[in-house]
Amino acid sequence: MEKNYWDYVEWLPKRLAALRMEKKVSARDMSLSIGQCANYINRIETGRALPSMHGLFYICEYLGITPEEFFAEETASPEKTRELLRALQRLTPEQTEHVLWLVREIAEK
Repeated sequence: MEKNYWDYVEWLPKRLAALRMEKKVSARDMSLSIGQCANYINRIETGRALPSMHGLFYICEYLGITPEEFFAEETASPEKTRELLRALQRLTPEQTEHVLWLVREIAEK
């Protein structure tokens, strides 16, 4: 099902909060680090505001992800996924097969 505006209005605050918590930073510290007032991130996470396009770019830069990764709902941890992919690219085909087997085993549980 295709998302509409209101779906994103509800989803975006949750996504931002999850990514921020994964980075283990407070909403206040993140707000100040991206040059905003102390309650900027809190206002977004509580649904009282939406970031501008520039604001979203600063948020993504701070989180170390691209806007595409921010909106990739199926990827819970974009930064770690990218790190894992870089590590996988250095493995031999046999090692990659072992890792793939392990991931499939974990995903089935």
